[in-house]
Amino acid sequence: MLGVGSAILGAVPAVASAADEAVDNPARVILQKADEIRFPVQGFEVGVRIRSVDGGAAPEEREFRVYSKGNENTIVQTTKPAAERGQILLMKGRDLWLFVPNVSQPVRLSLAQRLTGVVSNGDIARANFSGDYNPTLVGTEKIGDEAFHVLELIAIDRTVTYQKVRYWVRQSNGAPHKAEFYSLSDRLLKTCSYENYRALGGKVRPTRLVMVDAVKADTRSVMDYNEMRLVELPDKMFTKEYLKKVQ
Repeated sequence: MLGVGSAILGAVPAVASAADEAVDNPARVILQKADEIRFPVQGFEVGVRIRSVDGGAAPEEREFRVYSKGNENTIVQTTKPAAERGQILLMKGRDLWLFVPNVSQPVRLSLAQRLTGVVSNGDIARANFSGDYNPTLVGTEKIGDEAFHVLELIAIDRTVTYQKVRYWVRQSNGAPHKAEFYSLSDRLLKTCSYENYRALGGKVRPTRLVMVDAVKADTRSVMDYNEMRLVELPDKMFTKEYLKKVQ
């Protein structure tokens, strides 16, 4: 397993006044708040279990350890199944490489490529939306007794995991509720619901994401997050040279 520093509280970087930004783009403020609810601003590590089902086929389960520093640096280490243990994904910016034990050179991958089930590489390696999309507040919607902001997120370029996202965020507390993900041709690819809110990494967050294929409703993946802790992650971890040494 990769070594990391000790747990820290970490300081939140200085940001522009939310009040000032809300005047210019309230959708940006809503999006950033939802991102901060989902994941810490500072460095963290977290366990992820993904259980996928495809129709009547036997369920497939995989487990990962994720190390993330901001939205630009992420390592995803496979811990299960045993046959894939030690495989590592490295994300730098929107560049992604796969390291395989006993293979000298990493393989370049796309964020949109499938990782497992209906989960794409970008779903686990680059989960925050603020840095990748231009948001617009397109309306509000009531679901049951709750009111939601509805955002439309347009990708800043074609390297982003999805070209468009439709995103429902609770008006009461800024927490994400559900999302729809679209292709470049505006085809709905899959939906996601954010569930099981509980304390994780010092804050109440959604600890389960349920992703459902837009065409085959019986094809889905459930992502469960656990054992999150805030950590100090050295920059050298997020380099190809470092990861080649720990393979």
